[in-house]
Amino acid sequence: MWPMYWAQELAAQTEDAELAKQFEPLAKTLTAQEKAIVAEFAAVQGKPVDIGGYYFPSPEKLQAIMCPSKTFNEALKAI
Repeated sequence: MWPMYWAQELAAQTEDAELAKQFEPLAKTLTAQEKAIVAEFAAVQGKPVDIGGYYFPSPEKLQAIMCPSKTFNEALKAI
């Protein structure tokens, strides 16, 4: 899961200690929750979705479709 690897690398880098400190909690959370997040993303793959219209889709429906992992969304809110 690329966001987890990205957060891990930012937390592990040594050039900017403040940046590392900022991303350390996210890296730990994503690492600990990896299986749940992957399962949530996998559960919605390959299924047709209703976006509420082709030219003017519903913002609420798009949000739900584009952010299907509650676990991942909660981890991002914490940063």
